[in-house]
Amino acid sequence: MEFLELSMICDTKMKKPTFFSQHKSIKSIFASLIIKDMFSKLAYSVFEQSIKDYHQFDNVDQPINNPYSKDKFEHLLYLKNWIDTVQWHFEDIIRDPKIDPVAALTLKRRIDASNQERTDMVEYIDSYFLQKYSDVKAKDGAKINSESPTWAFDRLSILALKIYHMNEEATRAEASQEHRDKCQEKLNILLEQRSDLSTAIDDLLADIESGEKFMKVYKQMKMYNDDELNPVLYQNKK
Repeated sequence: MEFLELSMICDTKMKKPTFFSQHKSIKSIFASLIIKDMFSKLAYSVFEQSIKDYHQFDNVDQPINNPYSKDKFEHLLYLKNWIDTVQWHFEDIIRDPKIDPVAALTLKRRIDASNQERTDMVEYIDSYFLQKYSDVKAKDGAKINSESPTWAFDRLSILALKIYHMNEEATRAEASQEHRDKCQEKLNILLEQRSDLSTAIDDLLADIESGEKFMKVYKQMKMYNDDELNPVLYQNKK
């Protein structure tokens, strides 16, 4: 399996992105990740960096400047979180009660495209895990997990955003002490959740690697962006 460059071209109908071959072995992506129980720690540190980099500009139109080379797993993680971070702020903007209706519709289209890109990115990264563990023989009685590794990383990425913004609220100087205290309580829960989720991710990967669990990925098969599957879209083509 070749390593695919993450340069993406999305058409105007929000189809899945196009990836271009880099002709690199997939093994090179995991070459620096030989230590067990490090995936969640690595991922979270990259997510934090992406969030920090975004907030230097705090602009949904700021182009991504991925600091990791395309043959590194961190490159994928950074891109994954950047997509999530931009969409987080899309969701903030569209909830402005004073937003112009035309601008809101345009933004809704961007959110739809971002949702599709997020799903495509998860499935793309999962293909790497499938390849990584392709030679592992599942043990008798091995079970499948309810979610793939990258959908678990997706939850960790969103959790990193929640923690960042809840910390902002817990330390916001102009907010009331009551507000800050409530947000600190929520932040403490989010930090506990981060610990639990990180452990669960590392345990899942260890179980897949040892054959205690096996990995299986189902495509999301989203229908609303597809003009062959969404009746509103394909009826308009007649």
